[in-house]
Amino acid sequence: MTPAFFIKEAFRSISRNAIPSFAAMASVLVTVLVLGVFIPVVQATTGAANEVRSRVLVDVFLKRDASASDIARVRALLADPGRVAHVGKVQFVSKAQALADEKKRNPEAYSLLGSNPLPDTFRVTPDKPDNALALRDELAGAGAGGPLDRSIESVKNRKDQTSKILTATRVVKLAMGGLAILLVIASVLLISNTIRLSLFSRRREVEVMKLVGATDSFIRWPFVIEGVVLGGLGGVLAVLLLGVGKIALLDPLASDFALIAAPKTIGFGLLAFLLLAASVGVSAAGSSISLRKFLRV
Repeated sequence: MTPAFFIKEAFRSISRNAIPSFAAMASVLVTVLVLGVFIPVVQATTGAANEVRSRVLVDVFLKRDASASDIARVRALLADPGRVAHVGKVQFVSKAQALADEKKRNPEAYSLLGSNPLPDTFRVTPDKPDNALALRDELAGAGAGGPLDRSIESVKNRKDQTSKILTATRVVKLAMGGLAILLVIASVLLISNTIRLSLFSRRREVEVMKLVGATDSFIRWPFVIEGVVLGGLGGVLAVLLLGVGKIALLDPLASDFALIAAPKTIGFGLLAFLLLAASVGVSAAGSSISLRKFLRV
């Protein structure tokens, strides 16, 4: 048999079983719509959590009388992975720069000062946010009687706030990942069960074809093509609705709300391609797998 025959049979089956076919297409449509909205939300939420985690710093304050050689020695210490572990990025902020920054934030409070009370500071970003507390303890010389270098006055990172940030963002990332996995599993099961119900209404047709000698592949291919067509239709309609929502709702609001414009999420073109591929693939696989039960005659 030629592919044209199987395609013709698939469309004939869709027209003869309009209600089950519509139910399967609607199931794909709703599922893809939910996934199309949920994927960018998960990306934006996870991205925001990662951005917050990337701002976790360890501040190394030097003594007021620290010289240029002291600063160079501490810089070399921080750059040596054999001496200090978990160091990612190091930024030096001189006392003059720190004073200028504070004057910009609060000019009235610092305009009356006769001298600069701020120390030279190294702002150290850990290689991983979860290592911030370990890095702080290492630089502060916890359990060793003092900081690693004599020019270091103190090491701080707001331990309580850092712990809360790390815990909260970790929970957010795990929750979003768990929800994404559950949604994907639920989507696959929903589409497969809907297709199974559609096939159940035609089980007699499959049994008759099997009894008169039709091969499994002869019976299966029209149903697989039917699943591809219904999945493709549902996916296309869902992508069109998502596109309309993006143009009509999100794009006009992006310029006024930073929360919508700021998150870096997947491009709409790539998202549409993935959703269409998933809807077609799951529908075709669901048709093929669900049909196996009725082929055992």
